[in-house]
Amino acid sequence: MAKVFGIAGYKNAGKTTLIVALLQHFTAQGLRVATLKHAHHEFDIDHPGKDSFQHREAGAAEVMVVSTKRWAHITELQDGPEPTLDECVARLGDVDLVLVEGWKRGEHPRLELRRSGNEAPELAGHDKGIVAIVSDGPVLGADVPVLPRDDVSAIAGFISHHLQLTT
Repeated sequence: MAKVFGIAGYKNAGKTTLIVALLQHFTAQGLRVATLKHAHHEFDIDHPGKDSFQHREAGAAEVMVVSTKRWAHITELQDGPEPTLDECVARLGDVDLVLVEGWKRGEHPRLELRRSGNEAPELAGHDKGIVAIVSDGPVLGADVPVLPRDDVSAIAGFISHHLQLTT
């Protein structure tokens, strides 16, 4: 069973940049890592003119595109509910770690990203899933550890220790 750890924060906090750095760190240690990205808007992974797009437009409830290099599975929810994080994790293959971008709420442990000058509501202190804050500046009165944004090794070490990851 993969271990799940989230990176949460508001727009322009640097979530994707940190996830990319963490991916490079953990994969260099030999871990198989998957990512889940939560989008708060409609998105598309195929484009007009492509066969898979035409299949969906024609009414296919699911489309799978497969090649020798990768595969993608597109499911149209129509009016159905968005899958939960647990449901998404259950669909993943055999990995050691799942890094989750977004999903500000939930039972999974997460880091809150804060960027100086980026006015956004605080998550830590209001959500027990926030186990540390990553910031590019001081955080006064934090009730969880504060990690420096520019120290990816320390952040990865915190995640490894929290999840008891072994490489």
